[in-house]
Amino acid sequence: MSSSKLSEAPTEPGVADQVQAHRDRLFPWVKPYYDSPLVLTEGEGVWIRDENGEAYLDFFAGIVTTSIGHCHPAVVERVRDQVGRLGHTSTLYVTREQIEAAGRLMEIAPEGLVRTAFTNSGTEAIETAVMAARIFTGSSEIVALRHAYSGRSTLATSITAHAPWRPVPTTIAGITHARSPYTFRSPLGPDASDEEQTDFFIQDLVEVIETTTSGRPAALLVEPVQGVGGFIVPPAGYLACAAEVIRSYGGLLIVDEVQTGFGRSGTHWFGCQHSEVIPDIMVMAKGIANGFPVGATMARGEVAEAWDSLSISTYGGNPVSMAATSATLDVMIEEDVPARSQIRGEQVRRALDALGQRYDWIGEVRGMGLMQAMELVEPGSGREPSPARARALLEAARSEKLLVGVGGLKGQVVRMGPSMLISEEETADALARLAAACEVVDRAF
Repeated sequence: MSSSKLSEAPTEPGVADQVQAHRDRLFPWVKPYYDSPLVLTEGEGVWIRDENGEAYLDFFAGIVTTSIGHCHPAVVERVRDQVGRLGHTSTLYVTREQIEAAGRLMEIAPEGLVRTAFTNSGTEAIETAVMAARIFTGSSEIVALRHAYSGRSTLATSITAHAPWRPVPTTIAGITHARSPYTFRSPLGPDASDEEQTDFFIQDLVEVIETTTSGRPAALLVEPVQGVGGFIVPPAGYLACAAEVIRSYGGLLIVDEVQTGFGRSGTHWFGCQHSEVIPDIMVMAKGIANGFPVGATMARGEVAEAWDSLSISTYGGNPVSMAATSATLDVMIEEDVPARSQIRGEQVRRALDALGQRYDWIGEVRGMGLMQAMELVEPGSGREPSPARARALLEAARSEKLLVGVGGLKGQVVRMGPSMLISEEETADALARLAAACEVVDRAF
């Protein structure tokens, strides 16, 4: 399907009623995409259907979460079996399902990460990681990066460095932010080498530690690729240097793999492995269970063992969610999703690079594996963000029956992260729809 202008999909009365009920009954921050929100009803693989029966190619996977596709049969079967046998116990009891899921993670995690705590979300996994680092080091100070996103609790919001995602001023002391290794917007300019960029951002990290902390921070929290920030990929060498710096001040390295984990960045299971970095603590969620609510925090043995006080997660390690986790990981291992993400990611990247050459409002194409993005700018301005074009492209892609995402501080980045089981043909279909949407946006402006 092609489109000659930006248009909204027709809205049936039943759909309009549901959208209005959503607005009336839920908090305003539960805010869907699009001027005329989609009401989704079913999905299979990379395809999803709305209330009107229209099929869409899902190229964003619920924010890189339906990692092996909607309603994967292996996950559906395992969950159906589990929910009929045992649905809930809390962490006060031992279940085979939780032990099995932890074992699956140990098989693929970086060496030395041997203890796991299951929670319900990435936010809770971040909370767990920060608490573990503070207990182990005896320090309370956390260094994070600008343009980072860590969740929606008070602590996670304070760590998040995006004003639109911080509804109130932070009230948590001891959290400070270094520069994001965001080379597209680096003061050094586009011609600086990776080595020069790394030196610049690492010098800033050192200065932040020495001037805004006691000099003994508990941890540095980093995403190997910043997700909400707009799939920001650091220069080569940055993560390894950052790990060395934080450890030299007695702190731990917490790596947030909520979006980069489980093969999505290509070639390796986790984003930090591209830099041959082994974290002290690693945080996971999203794609770990193909959409079921699971967060996980893994740590070195001595870090985990330092936390011996009482704590509980009522739904953490829930048998149904653990069954979904194990089933998802089994499929990922069988299908070798790191390799698949690398191959399909290269296919996506070639097409995006071609679009970047064609349109002067695509300022940068970047990403790793099946995390690919286009940062949109005002033509002739150099690097002035163009959130209006990003919103227009989101709507135009929807008209082409393609679902993509947005990100970036100003909402100027269009993000793509489909199921890692997407086929070559489905990827080509998605890219053709995206190209048509870009043509619509180009004419509209």
